[in-house]
Amino acid sequence: MIAMEEQLNELRSLTAHARNQRTETGIPRVAMVQGEIPQHQLAAVYDPMVNLILQGGKSMTVGGQTLHYDPATYFVMSIGLPAAGVVHDTDSGEPYLAVSLTLDASLISHLLSDLPSAAGRVEQETAFSVAAVTPELLDAWVRMLRLMQHPTDIPALAPAYEREILYRVLQGPMGWMLRDIATPNTALERMSRVIQRIRQDYALPLRMEELAEGAAMSVSAFHRHFKAVTALSPLQYQKQIRLLQARTLLIAAGYNVTSAAHEVGYESPTQFSREYARAFGRPPMRDAARLIADLKPELRG
Repeated sequence: MIAMEEQLNELRSLTAHARNQRTETGIPRVAMVQGEIPQHQLAAVYDPMVNLILQGGKSMTVGGQTLHYDPATYFVMSIGLPAAGVVHDTDSGEPYLAVSLTLDASLISHLLSDLPSAAGRVEQETAFSVAAVTPELLDAWVRMLRLMQHPTDIPALAPAYEREILYRVLQGPMGWMLRDIATPNTALERMSRVIQRIRQDYALPLRMEELAEGAAMSVSAFHRHFKAVTALSPLQYQKQIRLLQARTLLIAAGYNVTSAAHEVGYESPTQFSREYARAFGRPPMRDAARLIADLKPELRG
């Protein structure tokens, strides 16, 4: 326990310069964040990742499921999902601090080719969960983040440390998630391909028969598997993607309600406004105005 606290303290020191938004480290696929994060950044479509909390805590809600994690645990999301996060400072007031590794299925596949197959393992269905952190996983993270102090070493050493982080996750209780997204024709890998298609064509009507065919399932089985993996129905998934994209258009691109609604696939601006308010707690323009006002001090800084 003392050793793990020492590892966490070094990781906190290494990432102390992180900002309250995604902060690149100079290491491919590795980022950090610290402090109070703007609300619209916490409600987003999250890419597949391993997320390690170094200080404070976080709650992540996907569909109707909420998971809580802190420095004793780490979070794995194996496919891209719309989710809402809430971050928490420590009880004594230190700010939230975390690092993440975006998952690359091709790298995991190459790693798996060097490992024994998981014979006899029963396929499971979910794309996100929390597991207890280990000293071995923290040690790999320490060596990875030390590279920020020696950037010329990154090209040679970062791939090895990334491989070790992935290996430690593969060896843990959530390892099957990484195996399944990198192994052809598992239910999770097929669902991942379908989800990539929905994300790409989110403004188009869903064609359930085509999506089910892409997953090599009947329509009823596709619905059941999709809900098990994402905690959302396909229509709920698409709706969240659309609303999150519309929010970005309203805030960052100056769209009005009608143009944003049409851009993300809504035929009725009235229906769009109603569903937007249900999702974010305010009508579109009021929500955008508040978020823009909240961002102004950050932009001035």
